[in-house]
Amino acid sequence: MTTVTPLLSFSRGAYDSVLAHARAGAPEEVCGVLGGEGETVTSADPVPNVADCPTRRYEIDPEEQLRAIEAVESDGELLGFYHSHPEGPSEPSATDRAQATWADTYYVIVSLPEESVTAWYWTGEEFLERAVEID
Repeated sequence: MTTVTPLLSFSRGAYDSVLAHARAGAPEEVCGVLGGEGETVTSADPVPNVADCPTRRYEIDPEEQLRAIEAVESDGELLGFYHSHPEGPSEPSATDRAQATWADTYYVIVSLPEESVTAWYWTGEEFLERAVEID
């Protein structure tokens, strides 16, 4: 398993982008790809949510996900993904846990009721909560 710090940093622009996307997309869940270097997120690329019921779950459009990952990797590295919980808490839901597939990446959740951005590192077996810092 990769060693990971207990902190994920966001540039102010990436943090504001994730929060603004979640607010604009409510009441549907929104999603996207996070890029940067090391433990610092410098880009948040919105990707369409193509889930059958986007007010209750998210599914990243596969073609757009690939495009976003390629764009992120042209300037840095893929750090993970984000999605929103327009009416829920900042913890991963049972569905989030069941569908997590990218081991050793971050899954960031924007909770609109809590007005929070929370980072979860997926080891491939469990989610580990990481503090979020804004640079």
